[in-house]
Amino acid sequence: MNYFTKDWYDEMQVSGFLALHESEEDWEEELEYHRKEGNDLRTLNLRNLSDMRESLLRYLPETLHPYIHDGTLVTEYPTPELRMLVNRWERDYERRMEELSDRYMQHFESIKAELPPAAVELVENGLHDAVILSVERPSEDRLILTLDCTGGFHYFTDVRFTFEGVTYSNIPADFKGAWWLYDEIYKTKDGFELHTLFDSPMTETMIRARDVKIEPLKLPLMRRLKKWYRGR
Repeated sequence: MNYFTKDWYDEMQVSGFLALHESEEDWEEELEYHRKEGNDLRTLNLRNLSDMRESLLRYLPETLHPYIHDGTLVTEYPTPELRMLVNRWERDYERRMEELSDRYMQHFESIKAELPPAAVELVENGLHDAVILSVERPSEDRLILTLDCTGGFHYFTDVRFTFEGVTYSNIPADFKGAWWLYDEIYKTKDGFELHTLFDSPMTETMIRARDVKIEPLKLPLMRRLKKWYRGR
C-alpha cells in the first residue's frame, strides 16, 4: 500500500474528529441538548478523546498536545488560539491529501491502458462499503471473492470476483464481514497488483493476478424482499 494505507486512514479519522463548533451558540445548544437527554457532553467527548488519544498525539503537532492532555480540545468552546492551530493543521492536511490523490490518479492514468479491462472496471466502479461474503481458493492460482455490494456505489447486488493467474494473495481465508474501504492498483509484468484497505478488521491486503472476472449475482429472494421493504 503506497497511497491509501492504514496510516492514511487513521489520519483521516483525526481530521474528522477535529470538527470545531462554528459558534459559541452552537456549542451551548449541543450542551443543552445532551442535558435534556440525560447526558453530559463533556464526559462523552472525553471518552471519545480517550479512544482517539494515541492517533491525535501521533498526527497532530506538539502545539496541540496540551489541549489533548488537559481535555480542553473537546470540553470547552475553542479559544481563538486553539481554532487557529486546528485550522492551520487542517489546511496542511487537506493540501497533503489533495496532492496524494492527484499523484495516485496520475499513476493510475499512466498504467490504465496496460491493465486488463476487468481490473480497470473493478477499481473505476468502486467497491467502497462492499462487504465480503466469502473467500474461496479452488486452486493455487485462483481466488474467488464474493461481495455484498448492495450498500455501495455500484452494482447494488452480490458480485463474484474471480481472480485468475494468482501468484500472491494475503486475503485471510476467514474474512467474512470485512468492509472494503479503499483500493489502489499497479501494473505487473503479467497482470496487476491490487491493494485494498479493509475495515472490521482493519487490514491491508494485496492480490497479484493475471486477470479478474466480474459476475453480478442475483440476490437471494429473502434479501431482495428485505431490500424492497427498506425502500418503501
